[in-house]
Amino acid sequence: MTAQLKAVTAQADGLEEVRARLEGLRARFGHLEGRALLEAMIGDAFPGKIAVVSSFGAESAVLLHLVASIDPTVPVLFLNTGKLFGETLRYRDRLQSVLGLTDVRSLHPHPEDEKALDPKGDLWTRDPDQCCNLRKVLPLERGLRGFEAEITGRKRFQTRARAEMRPIEWFEGRFKVNPLASWTLEELSAYVEAHNLPKHPLVSDGYLSIGCMPCTARVQPGGEYRSGRWVGRDKDECGIHGNGLTDGAGI
Repeated sequence: MTAQLKAVTAQADGLEEVRARLEGLRARFGHLEGRALLEAMIGDAFPGKIAVVSSFGAESAVLLHLVASIDPTVPVLFLNTGKLFGETLRYRDRLQSVLGLTDVRSLHPHPEDEKALDPKGDLWTRDPDQCCNLRKVLPLERGLRGFEAEITGRKRFQTRARAEMRPIEWFEGRFKVNPLASWTLEELSAYVEAHNLPKHPLVSDGYLSIGCMPCTARVQPGGEYRSGRWVGRDKDECGIHGNGLTDGAGI
């Protein structure tokens, strides 16, 4: 057997192993959501090998409160792109304190990448996809090394691409857990009120989905939930979650 054939065979065997594990996880836990799914993933499926990815945005308090109530030591990965609203940074600090999160990690673009790709800090004006890759995708790839799974706060109502996502997925070498996939905006708001959680200060100012400052605008009355993101561009994802249908590599 040639080296190339061995490599192809090993890759196929690896995909079959992942497929089997994904199917097993879905069979055991795929019917769960919210706290029940988080408890299973954090304590059973991926103990010590799972992290939360959070933007500390408009609805982030719900997921972070659920995680903190189960295990406040679970790592929380926060993409500090260098282009965020000051309100978001202060909100991160407040939530960390209120919820008792002990391991919030701020991920930054690599200085050499920033120097080479965006020396003037204006890449977002010319190529927002490349800017997201520099400031979000690459730092998150580095931050997730060593973890088998990541917890996201994605919901099906947010975008068309997310409408079909499942509670447990696989994408680019890692399991994705989406405990709030089926939650509605009304359910999220009710949870925040029931638990008296701090709200992102920009929500009351018309920002419904909050990302980087240059690429986030207020949503006009009656506008779609994410219509304030990348206004005027054919773009509604930053790239860290693929296209939302995250059973990649044929799985």
